[in-house]
Amino acid sequence: MLQETIRLAAVGDLHCTQTSTSELRSFFLQAADNADILLLCGDLTDYGLPEEAHVLAEALSPARIPVVAVLGNHDFESGKENEVRRILTGAGVHMLDGEACEIHGIGIAGVKGFAGGYGRRSLGPWGESAIKHFVNEAIQETLKFESALAKLRTSQRIGLLHYSPIQATVEGEPPEIFAFLGTSRLEEPLIRYPVNAVFHGHAHRGQPEGKTANNIPVYNVAKPLLERTFPGRPPFRIVEIPKSETVAM
Repeated sequence: MLQETIRLAAVGDLHCTQTSTSELRSFFLQAADNADILLLCGDLTDYGLPEEAHVLAEALSPARIPVVAVLGNHDFESGKENEVRRILTGAGVHMLDGEACEIHGIGIAGVKGFAGGYGRRSLGPWGESAIKHFVNEAIQETLKFESALAKLRTSQRIGLLHYSPIQATVEGEPPEIFAFLGTSRLEEPLIRYPVNAVFHGHAHRGQPEGKTANNIPVYNVAKPLLERTFPGRPPFRIVEIPKSETVAM
């Protein structure tokens, strides 16, 4: 019988350490049993160490479904992000950093994203050069995201981020750190290039879902948040993408 939907399993903030192999291997096998594609929303490693990336690659090896991922801020901690990316790419993971890929007819555009705040409270490029550099980083990540979204040619499309493009999914965190959890600049490309759904992580104490200004569902799939919000369930979010419309579970 022809399968009418593609099941996506999404999770972020795995924070893989050098001792995570058995725990994550079981987790990924469970995800593979429930989905056709696995999406990883950054903070794949705890300190951005190549050794941690090797552990993650080994844990992923039994999961016989395509894996698509972006890096998170933790993956940059040791300055070895390129090596982390290379190790995971070598293990068959589709690593996105302003690129797009197509799997099972689903187009996926991904980038890490960056911070900066939301709406009228967004940080502007004014004053000290350090502030301008900070804002420029958010702008450059946004441009990469827009470029990736513009490359999608499929009718069903997904946005993959680490930082949140909307404030709704970071609420629950201390308001003082909202500006460091994402930026509404990342929402702007989604208005120009709509997708079926957006997945991100980073906000461990945020909200599990929200919507963009043009009603695109946004899912915060930080693993600690999923564990707390859905106790007794595996900490990944399943979303089904039918041929004609999107249905979230």
